[in-house]
Amino acid sequence: MIQPQKIGIVYLIGAGPGDPQLLTLRGKECIEEADTVIYDYLANDALLQFAKKGGEIIFAGKRKGNMTLPQEEINRLIVKKGKEGKVVARLKGGDPFIFGRGGEEALALAEAGVPFEIIPGVTSGVAVAAYAGIPLTHRDFASTVIFTSGHEDPSKPRPSIPWKALAKEMGTLVFYMGITNLQGIVSNLTKYGCDPKTPIALVRWGTKPEQETIVGTLEDIVQKTESISFPPPVTIVVGEVVGLRKRLKWFENRPLFGKRVLVTRTKDQAKTLIEALRRVGAEAVVFPTIQTLPPENFSALDSAISNINAFDWVVFTSANGVRYFFDRFSAIEKDVRTMAGVKIAAIGEKTALALKQFHLRVDLVPDEAVAEGLVEAFSKIKMDGLRVLIPRAREAREILPDELRQMGARVDVVETYRTIQPEAEATPLMEKFMAGRIDVITFTSASTVKNLIEMVGKDNIFTFVNKVVIASIGPITRQALQRAGLPVHVTAEEPSILGLVDALVKYFERGGRP
Repeated sequence: MIQPQKIGIVYLIGAGPGDPQLLTLRGKECIEEADTVIYDYLANDALLQFAKKGGEIIFAGKRKGNMTLPQEEINRLIVKKGKEGKVVARLKGGDPFIFGRGGEEALALAEAGVPFEIIPGVTSGVAVAAYAGIPLTHRDFASTVIFTSGHEDPSKPRPSIPWKALAKEMGTLVFYMGITNLQGIVSNLTKYGCDPKTPIALVRWGTKPEQETIVGTLEDIVQKTESISFPPPVTIVVGEVVGLRKRLKWFENRPLFGKRVLVTRTKDQAKTLIEALRRVGAEAVVFPTIQTLPPENFSALDSAISNINAFDWVVFTSANGVRYFFDRFSAIEKDVRTMAGVKIAAIGEKTALALKQFHLRVDLVPDEAVAEGLVEAFSKIKMDGLRVLIPRAREAREILPDELRQMGARVDVVETYRTIQPEAEATPLMEKFMAGRIDVITFTSASTVKNLIEMVGKDNIFTFVNKVVIASIGPITRQALQRAGLPVHVTAEEPSILGLVDALVKYFERGGRP
């Protein structure tokens, strides 16, 4: 019996204007489901993090003077993949049906009988204006908005853009892809009656950390752009609402706006730092230099867990330690209630928070989130004869167990997880450094210092180290940097992610440089 051919589905997804946070929830779901992701030049490649591991990724970007795939080839490609039974995520910058040629792709799919779904996206005309602090409508200035292409050659004998009507429109005009035709756009608007004093804004790479904005009037904007490089993508906004930008500019006012910050944490832990950086306007460039794994041998850990009520204290020195400890607790089917009567210490608030997620009360958190802080806190407690368990990474400083033993405690140190150097290609990172596309390197442990140097090469790191700001999460990491011969520009007062970001903000607010 002949089986019917399996037909897939193609999702035409609006990837938004550039900021990956503006992707819709439905768009994220479809990328996660896809066997094949086909993405455009204007679709932020950070969205590829949602793609299936091992899935097919195809770049089909188009920009002026450089076309990876012509539109007809893209149409054929998505039809082909759909007919192969694939789930296809077709990522298009902005919204697929607003100057995105999504209609052409949908027609090709419809004619071929391939199922499809349209996932609207946040169009750049709306989002870019908002990120530039320009409301497209305002009761005192504009009650209408017109979106139009700026890509059409203004010298065409019969232009499809109704310039006369646009010039008489008293609302807001938004031009997509118009920077190369700026002279023609301005000429046509003023020719048909638009006041030369009308405000105009040009916003390049809107919603991204490299966003740039030029504001002027129709009579001077061309002159303002003549002496600078301002290539696409650029969104043009014309109208009185542009004048509100002086008071409503918010995105470009963020303290770390435009800064690119290298994040060297593990993939699992990078999210907190990425989000904290985003809130202050920085772009995170993620390059994990450590990876955490369970122990190769669980016997010591299993024995400690099985006899947990024999300990007076369990001391957790990291959130990773908490996670791996209780993962194993569950794996060997032990009940957390066996910890009744055992006191718990955490090195800092983040570790304490991880413990609270298991509904465990933390008895001791030092004022300073370092091993020395724990030592000082325990020095105020009679420890003689008490039994202490420290579940931690295989590689760690010995100051805490050594000092507790000096106080008379019986200390068991148990490997709960281990850290390794991940396999990663350092060439793309080095290219970013050499091109000046990294402003800050953040280090959150001595391991991140050691591993980054090994991964990029000691000779390489010293070629660019004087061109970037180096930030340490705390004194122990700072010491590791200094031992490696690297400068330290920023050290967090409080050794935490929020403390690190706060220290960076203060550093740049004071005008700090490498």
